[in-house]
Amino acid sequence: MRIGLVGVGHLGKIHLKCLLETSFELSGIYDTDETAIKYIKENYNIKIFSSLDDLILASDCVDIVSPTVFHYEIAKKCIEAGKHIFIEKPLTETTAQAMDLVYLADKYKVKVQVGHVERYNPAIRSLKNIDFKPKFIEGHRLAIFNPRGTDVSVVLDLMIHDLDIILSMIKDEVKDVRANGVCIVSSTPDICNARIEFMGGAVANLTASRISMKNMRKIRIFQDDAYISLDFLDKEAQVIKIEKDIEGDNFSGMTIHTNDGLKRITIESPEIMQNNAIEDELNDFYNALVFDAPVLVTIKDGFRALELAYIIQNKIDEA
Repeated sequence: MRIGLVGVGHLGKIHLKCLLETSFELSGIYDTDETAIKYIKENYNIKIFSSLDDLILASDCVDIVSPTVFHYEIAKKCIEAGKHIFIEKPLTETTAQAMDLVYLADKYKVKVQVGHVERYNPAIRSLKNIDFKPKFIEGHRLAIFNPRGTDVSVVLDLMIHDLDIILSMIKDEVKDVRANGVCIVSSTPDICNARIEFMGGAVANLTASRISMKNMRKIRIFQDDAYISLDFLDKEAQVIKIEKDIEGDNFSGMTIHTNDGLKRITIESPEIMQNNAIEDELNDFYNALVFDAPVLVTIKDGFRALELAYIIQNKIDEA
């Protein structure tokens, strides 16, 4: 299975190293940046294509890690050539472009996986047996300022990670969105808070900032039978369950009296299996192509996260 890599910037270099550890055969790379090309020539014995069309022709699938502004035109070319694609988040620059890619992927019967890498974070993967039925979700994604990525708002830069996570847990349609954002050091919002209400009654309150004094990536999930805490940065998870106490049981933990009788509280810290999240998502992409397995983050997932991000961005613009 030959894969071509488009874009060897900061994230593209990481993808390159990971691809070399997978079962893919790397057909080569394509980039228009001379610094990136020089880096490849000095450090790798890898074919460098002078045109995107030639790379597509020489590949069975393509890994797109270019700047977001180029995602649509590159992905469109690949899909229309019948090539499967892995594409970094956000899916495209606009929702109209994303919608067109959804249509084209279906028309040409190609598989598309979107690089929402937090789905592969070991903290959330440790909870694969949890039945998520959130009533309320609170999330904080805070980052120390880095000029890279400030060409887009913090919603598309950081919050979109958590939007994808909550949308993977809550399948209901969005009912209402309220949001505020502030530009501090760049021309687009650097800090944002969004309250998202879903048709089924669930509510998510998310805060994202790229001007924090410390890094934080946490989500807390509250549902009828449990409180679930996820730390994506430190890769930790905790599940606190509230269950009906069974009379005569030898349970020796904490119990509380409620209107529904005596309840027991159990605290679990699931085993965390450390991993390389990017390598894992690329391996999943390989398996999806070779063994016809489903992709974890579909093109429709990527579209849904992008659509919600722009709803939030528009609410900020209106405020």
